[in-house]
Amino acid sequence: MAREPKKHKRKKKLGTYHYVSVVFSASLALFVIGLFGIMVLQANRLTSIIKQNIELQVYLNKDLSNSQRNRIQSELTSSSYILKEDGVTPITFISKEEAAAKFIEETGEDFSEFLGENPLRDAYTLKVAQEYQTNAQLDSIAQQIEGISGVYEVTYVKNLVDSINSNLAKLSLILAGLAALLIIIVVLLINNSIKLALFSQRFLIRSMQLVGAKGGFIKRPFLSRALMHGAIAGLIASGLLFGLKQFANARIEGLEQLQQQELILALYGILIILGALIAYFSTLRAMNKYLRMSLDELY
Repeated sequence: MAREPKKHKRKKKLGTYHYVSVVFSASLALFVIGLFGIMVLQANRLTSIIKQNIELQVYLNKDLSNSQRNRIQSELTSSSYILKEDGVTPITFISKEEAAAKFIEETGEDFSEFLGENPLRDAYTLKVAQEYQTNAQLDSIAQQIEGISGVYEVTYVKNLVDSINSNLAKLSLILAGLAALLIIIVVLLINNSIKLALFSQRFLIRSMQLVGAKGGFIKRPFLSRALMHGAIAGLIASGLLFGLKQFANARIEGLEQLQQQELILALYGILIILGALIAYFSTLRAMNKYLRMSLDELY
């Protein structure tokens, strides 16, 4: 009768552990922090778009000549507070005829029939740079523009500016607090996963110590694998985020306009580096702990 061959138990190698669970938990943790990062980026982009729509209305005196209007426009264009961004028109001229036609279209009432004339004025609409968008600065700019010869009045929606600035300040504080809390949770989650994974290696670590291996020699394979597994977790998280972003863009109209691809690509890179660093330092901390343990503590 043939004897069955003995099954040899596979020996544990230094630096090996059940890394699948570590990579899985790290990927989920990094995915959550990446999702939060994309939300922050989109909130910042939305904030920028909203601020680009804060405008000053500059109403002109009646019966100005074209050369006088051009002089006023030239002075406004050369001002430091004008928004200067590619693809954005900072100054728009609206004639009193265009303003009247728009009013009639929106309300359905032709005021010229009972007034006998068009009471509206020619105006310039100015987009103001974000660094000048406090109420105090806008008031100062309005007074400065009103001092230009030919300008009748400057107006803007003060309540809107107050509301935007107040809400943005609150939102920034909330997002900063959530980001700090989320990072702490992610670090603790990855750290605990690695500690549990290395627990099975504690006796192998002690055996290496007993045969005279130095701490650096013992830690080296664990740390190199930790870097690799952390980077893999970052790649998986980035892939999941990319898939979710593509799915959301296909379902939600206009969402892609809030996304800055360069910043999102940078976020993917940060997740890969963050995953590698957290895994590296968590492994280093756990290794130092096991290297200092007495034999009784190992049990």
